[in-house]
Formats: sequence, structure tokens, C-alpha cells
Amino acid sequence: MTLTPTPSSATPHTILVATSSAYDHAGLEQTLARHGYHVRAVSRGNEALDVARSGDVALAVVDVALAGSASLELCQMVRQLCGLQVPLYLLSTAPHPEEHARALHIGATDYLPLSIEADDLAEKILVRLHAILPAPATRALPTMATLEVNYHTMLAGSPDTILLMQRGTNLLLDVNRRARQHFGLTEAELVQTDLPSLCPPLQPDGRTSKAVFAEQVAAMMGGATQMVALTMQHSTGRLIDCELRMVPLNSGAHRLMHVRVVDVTARNRSAALRDGKNKLLEMIARSAPQAEILERLMLLIESQSPDVICTVMLLGPDGRTVATATGPRMPRAYLDALVGLPIGPSAGSCGTAMYRRATVIVADIDHDPLWTPYREVAARFDLRACWSIPIMQDSTTVIGSFAMYYRTARAPADDELALIGTASHLAGIAITRTRREEELLRHREHLEELVAARTLELLQSKEQAEQVNEELTAALENLSLTQEELVRRDKLAALGALVAGVAHELNTPIGNSLVMASTMSERTAELRRELEGGLRRSVLETYLDQAASADQVVLRNLNRAAALVASFRHIAVDGANSQRSRFLLGEQVGHLLHTMEADLRRQGVTLEQAIDQSLELDSYATPLLQALRQLIDNAVVHGFGSGKLGKAGTLRVAAYDSSGGGDSGGEIAIDVIDDGIGIPGGNLPRIYDPFFTTRMGAGGSGLGLYVTHNIVTGVLGGHIDVASKVGVGTRFTLRLPKTAPL
Repeated sequence: MTLTPTPSSATPHTILVATSSAYDHAGLEQTLARHGYHVRAVSRGNEALDVARSGDVALAVVDVALAGSASLELCQMVRQLCGLQVPLYLLSTAPHPEEHARALHIGATDYLPLSIEADDLAEKILVRLHAILPAPATRALPTMATLEVNYHTMLAGSPDTILLMQRGTNLLLDVNRRARQHFGLTEAELVQTDLPSLCPPLQPDGRTSKAVFAEQVAAMMGGATQMVALTMQHSTGRLIDCELRMVPLNSGAHRLMHVRVVDVTARNRSAALRDGKNKLLEMIARSAPQAEILERLMLLIESQSPDVICTVMLLGPDGRTVATATGPRMPRAYLDALVGLPIGPSAGSCGTAMYRRATVIVADIDHDPLWTPYREVAARFDLRACWSIPIMQDSTTVIGSFAMYYRTARAPADDELALIGTASHLAGIAITRTRREEELLRHREHLEELVAARTLELLQSKEQAEQVNEELTAALENLSLTQEELVRRDKLAALGALVAGVAHELNTPIGNSLVMASTMSERTAELRRELEGGLRRSVLETYLDQAASADQVVLRNLNRAAALVASFRHIAVDGANSQRSRFLLGEQVGHLLHTMEADLRRQGVTLEQAIDQSLELDSYATPLLQALRQLIDNAVVHGFGSGKLGKAGTLRVAAYDSSGGGDSGGEIAIDVIDDGIGIPGGNLPRIYDPFFTTRMGAGGSGLGLYVTHNIVTGVLGGHIDVASKVGVGTRFTLRLPKTAPL
């Protein structure tokens, strides 16, 4: 077809479509829109007249069902409103020659079936409106009017079930090979019957098959549906769920129907199985009774095959014998005969499946050795095949079996094996859920008993605890009084020790000064007496020599006392008189070591230092340097021995960041290490005690490490560690915060 220009804006471009039933308006509109036309679809007569009055209707399509009586009033009114030049198509659900004649009489352009495809109707409209040209006939090729097709040949070669039926009588005129297989009848048998006779007398809803078929064919012919759902029947009596796709065929005076039959039994059963599984899972989720769930499960599996009989057997608590057996279609006498039977390697299908923990297929009970002990019982109830699968609680624990029995000898197909596997899985879920709920209920009841007993124990314990608490409160009060007394005594003892130490240290210089003062007082009195009798020069010189010597002794001892008093002032050192500042540790310590290096070298001590120059502290520099000086002096005096008897050695001072980072909240460490004589292990616990010294009278006051400890743990907010080994040396480590406490 050749496209022509679309209509101008002045040309009417509305296609009125008035139908009372569903029609593919979207498909029609999509095709016409490409040529500049739009569809106005209405379903009532007054609406059609409103559109006709607009004056923009290029073509009208009207369903005769809306036209009114036999005179088709609506069509005539649309014709009058639109004008004779506007084409008018009439659609009919059941085309009839008389109706066709009436349509032409009122001026209809064409009379069409309502079932016409949307693209065919669009083509007719576009050709009529000269929007497209009709397809030209091709030479040497047959046209649809002259083309003849051998319908029987097409029917015979179709892979689907195809029937050719006469409308009205429903008689079958022709069938293909697939139809003969579908119904299990010969062609002669099929063509001597009508289609409803291929169905059971009644459909599943209880209505007769003839009535249902007639109703659905009428609906299809009216355009309401294109598919007929029908239950049909095989020659063996087996029911077949089918969908019939029917197409009317007209051949002269013959009214025919092309019928395509699709077997949807498997699809319906699959849907029923899926829905049944969902309902079973819902029952399990809401804790329905186990017996009800298992019965519903067996009925679901039996609905998938009309010949199957299902049973469920459960093992007893001993795990060796059958406790219960159920089956909605299995005779009760047979089920009772199974209860109490042991499982084993040759215990029928179910007992063997539970024993092996594997599926057991017995296709012929009469000849299978597994059924030898029970063959007579099976024959009594006409059971010929049994397929059984164990029901598992977990990968190792078997709790029962699910069995499918048949009254004919047969082996399972793949879909039937999958079906029995599904049944076993669902049964396992249901039984396991029930058992766990029962176990949970037992645990809950036992727990309630335990809670009651434990509550009684706790009440008794509470009473005992309250009594013990009263006793402890009284004991605590006594202990507090005793502790206060001990603290008071400890303070007095410490004060006494301190006073005794101070007195001991000051007693020697003060005593020496008093002795020399007393001696010089006596010498002065003697000098006065000799002065009255005449003073000799030699006596005066002797006195002066003695006075000078005494003066040196007194001055030396008073200086010693003053030095001791100055050291006592550092015992309770604090930061009140120290200036806090931010400083680089390397600069401060380096300056201290520089001032002490010459003196240490004279005493044979080699000074080494390894200080991280980037370390910065917000602390008290003066107390820190005082503590380091005390540690260095202590090493020289006690580690190497000052004076002529001192030994040579090495003193190392190191400082580093011990927190692993440079943040102000970290910690630094300062090591003072010597390779001197070391500290005996028995003295280590006392080195920080005041006035403890191993060189009393040889330059040691016993306050150096005591003052250092107070500075480090008090003002600087850190702590001090010591490690020493006799003959190897000593290491003092100061661990200080980068920011001293306020």
C-alpha cells in the first residue's frame, strides 16, 4: 500500500467508534494515528450522537447492538447528523443476511463482523478515506478470492489436536492423528459423534457438559471470549482438562468451526500443587495439628494422580519400630497391620527406606524380595506397587516415611519421583515443627518449675544475705574505727620516723658546733685570767690558732646543717612555687647534662645521651630537672662510688615517645642507665624511703630518691620504675604525661 498525505486541519479527522462490548480500540487508534486521525470510542447511543454533532467526524463505526430496534434508529440518526458523504460501517456480533440488507437500506457503507481484527478494520477505514491505496493484485499469484487450501492436509499435519466441527449440531466432520491419540479413539469413532460426547456427563461444577459447552460457544460467538475451558474424557475414562480455541469458518452454505484442543491437565495440576504447598506451609506456620497437615498433604499428592494411594508412617521413640500409620484412602485394617513392625533391610518399601535412609522403589510387590514377609497382606488389599521415601528431621535422623501405592505394577516417571520428594520434604517440615513445639512446651513447663524453685532459693538467699549484710555493716563500722586508729598510728609512726631522721641528721653538725663553741668559751675564760696576770704573745697566738680552727669546724657544720635543712624542704615538693610552661625536653635536659658533664668526666664517668629532640611537654621544667639531677647524683655516688675509690663507668640518659604518637595526650619515657655496681635485691623495696642510704656518713643523706619519687608522682603526674642487677647496673625509667596535671 502507498501512503498519501495526511488530512489538513480543515478536513474532519475524527473516527467515531460506538460499540457496546470490548473492542481493541488501542490497536485501532495506534494505526489510524500514523495518518492523522484520532479515535473517539463511546459505548452509549447519546454519547455517539454528541460526537456526531461536532461536525468533525470523518467516518463512523457503529455496533448494531446499540442501534435499537430492527430499523436501526441510532445508525439513521448518526447518518443524518454526519451527512451522506461520511462513510458508516456497521458491526454485528452475529452477521445475518437480513440484518445485512437492512444496514445497506439505511445507507451503511459496509457491514462487518464485530470480531474483525483492529488492523483489518483500520485498513478498510484508511482505504475508504483515501489515506492509503488498496494493495495491487500481483500477476501469476493467486488472490485470496481464488486461493484454495486443502484443509484436511493442513489439519493432518498439525502437532496439535485439531477438530473440524459443524456449528449448530456440534458434529465432528474431520480430525487429525493427534486427536485420535488425545482421546484414544479411531477416526471412524470420532467422526460419528459430536464434540460434547467427548466429555464426561457432568463438568466439575456439577452442570451437564452439553449445557456448559453450548453456553461457552454462544459467549465465544458473541465476542465475549475466544477460549472455552472444558473437562474432556479419554476412552479409558481418564479426565482431561482442556482449553478449546475455536475459529468460525464459512464455506458457502456450511457453518463450520475450527477447534484446537490444548491439554492443560499438567499445567492445572502444577498450579494446584503450588497452591496446595502454599496452603500447607501456611498451616505449618500457624501450628495446625500435625494429623490435619499430613492428611491435607496426602490428599494433595493423590489429587496429582487419580490412581495413587498415599500413606505416612512415623517411627517410634525407639527409632526401630513403626509407631503410627495414616492414609485417607488406605483401608484402616492395612494401616493397623503396619503399627509395631520393625524396620530393616528387608521390611517392605517403607521399613527398608527408613532403614537405608534412601528412596526405595518397588514396581511389582508380587515379585520383589523386600515384600516377601508382607506379600499376602498386600495382596489382600490389592496393592501391586509401592514407592517409599524416608522423612528426615536432619541429614542423619529419620523420623518416618512417605509412600505412594498403586493397584497396578508400575515404576515411577521423573515427575512422580519429584512429587514424592516434595511430599517427603513437606512432611519433614510439618513433623519436625510439631516435635520442636512439643519439646519447647516441655522445656517451658520444666523451666517454670525451675523458675519457681529458683525463686524460692533466691528468697531464702535474700533473707540470709540481709542477715549477713547486717553483720557486715556492723563489722564495717568496727573496721572503719580500727582503720582510722591504724591510720592515725601510721601517721604518728611516720612523723616519728621523719622527726627521728631529721634529728639524727642535724644532731651531728649541731653537736660538733656546740662542742667547738663550748671549748672556745673555756679558752676565752682562760685567756681573760692570763690577761690580768700579764699576757704572753705565745699564749695569744695559740688562742688565735685555736679560734680559727674552731671557726672552721663550726662554719663547716653549720653549712652542713643548712644544706640538710634545704634538702628537707624538698621532701614535700609541690608545683605551687614552680612555673608551668611548654618546652622542648631536649633543650632543657641537654643544658642540664652540659653543666654536669665536666664534673662527671673528672670522676671517670662517661656521659651518653639519646634524646628525641622533637619531644615537647606542657609541664614543670625545674622540678623535672631536679629529679634528673638527683638520679644522676645517685648513680655517681652509689653506682660508681664518688671520690678516689670510685670506679669508671658509663651513664646513659635517653628520652623517647612511649605512646607511639605525637598527640599532646600521650606519654614520654626518660631512662637513666648506669653500668655500676647495681642495687641488691633486698634494698630495692626501700630505695624510696626517706633517710634510707647505704652510705651514711659517706655523702649520702637518704633523701635523693625520696625527693625524686615525690616530684615524679606528685608535681609531674607520672611514675618511676627501677630495674637493677648486682654487678651489671641500674635503670631508672620516668614515665611522664606530655601534659602535666593541673
